[in-house]
Amino acid sequence: MSINRDQYLADLWKNLLDYIITNRILEPEIITNFYEPCSLYELTDEKAIILASNIVSKQILKSQSDIIGNSLTELLNLDHSLIVEIYQKSELPSHSELTKPIPLYDESDFLSMPIQKDRTFDNFVVGDCNKESHAAALACAINPGKFFNPLFIYGNSGLGKTHLLMAIANHVLNADPNKKVYYTESLKFVETVVNAIRDNKIDAFKQYMYSVDLLLVDDIQFLAGKEKSHEVFFTIYNELVNNGKQICIASDRQPKEIKGLEDRLISRFSSGLPVGIDSPEFETSLAILQMKIKQNGYGIDEVDQEGLSYIASNFSGNVRDLEGAWNRVLFYAIQFQQDGGAIRFETVMNALKNQAVVSDKTGLSPKKIIKAVADYYGLTRQQITSKTRTKNIANARHISIYLCRQLLDISYIKIGDEFGGRDHSTIMSACSKVEKQIIEDQVFANAVNEIKAQIIS
Repeated sequence: MSINRDQYLADLWKNLLDYIITNRILEPEIITNFYEPCSLYELTDEKAIILASNIVSKQILKSQSDIIGNSLTELLNLDHSLIVEIYQKSELPSHSELTKPIPLYDESDFLSMPIQKDRTFDNFVVGDCNKESHAAALACAINPGKFFNPLFIYGNSGLGKTHLLMAIANHVLNADPNKKVYYTESLKFVETVVNAIRDNKIDAFKQYMYSVDLLLVDDIQFLAGKEKSHEVFFTIYNELVNNGKQICIASDRQPKEIKGLEDRLISRFSSGLPVGIDSPEFETSLAILQMKIKQNGYGIDEVDQEGLSYIASNFSGNVRDLEGAWNRVLFYAIQFQQDGGAIRFETVMNALKNQAVVSDKTGLSPKKIIKAVADYYGLTRQQITSKTRTKNIANARHISIYLCRQLLDISYIKIGDEFGGRDHSTIMSACSKVEKQIIEDQVFANAVNEIKAQIIS
């Protein structure tokens, strides 16, 4: 019986390699050098176990485990994907450990994080800063798995990425309450993986996740550097996408800018639809502020309109800034505006004294300057404040920094905070570069002056 089993596995491995070459899935040289010295050690209904001849082959096969799993599924005409595990001989657990069935599990071990019912598309304020991400999210919610998979929403903190993820979840559940929706933050995902490994439930966790219809992952950037979690997430990702299930991801930066994330994950995130969400412009900020005030049970006419405009103009960095400014104004009005009438402009100004990043001389803010430079060069604010170092983006970033220093009465440290937390020496260096280039390059100088004129006009 043992001889027949071994022969069957050897023949199947040879057929698998022939299948991969015939279908041009991998180059013959890769098969010859890295696959042929390996062997199929075990095959069950749930997983394939491959014995690698050396560490190099192990790493190559491990990085291409999805190709192996998908090819085996096609070759054997299976109706489900296989888990592929790769070991060197010295790493092999006992045969009983390798082949034991996946245990039954309690779903309460792997429950989704709570989905907030009040975050919907109806109360998401749409403007130029977020209309693309809103449209893409709505398309995914209406037809999960059909259009953009994965949907990757990126942007600074507090701009509405989580709101969009929740809105997708709520829309899908309202349309079909039987859909299995799973929302998690990446750090919570890592914690679940760690606990599952500790409790010998990692295969059970994978099986549970394979049954999900919609997977939503927030703050994916925190998955960087977590190698075992990368492997588990990669397996889950492939299974869901291959079965037409929708995946939506949010991050504070674009996939290629997340350091410490495996290339194969970056490649897959980029293969779907990455869409940016930017800081709200004045009109959108004002609309968001008005909605927040209504949600708190107040009427718009209970606040001086000039005061609302002041808040929208100077706290438009993100939605949290707007909420924080409004909460401060509300507290100040309750405490110090004794007449109990509509909140006056004077009250707003006193409440937010020294809070807004605004120059007394110009009435400008760093965000307005960044937006002006971004518009001039056809970029987004997110690109200018990101870590991207391509020449055109870095050039626009340096001009933005220089104009913030020239037009606003704020420190290098504060400017650095506005540009993604850069230190003061980086800000000083950017200003020096622009000053030098203005002297040496007349075309560059003209561009800076033109932008400056648009800002202060």
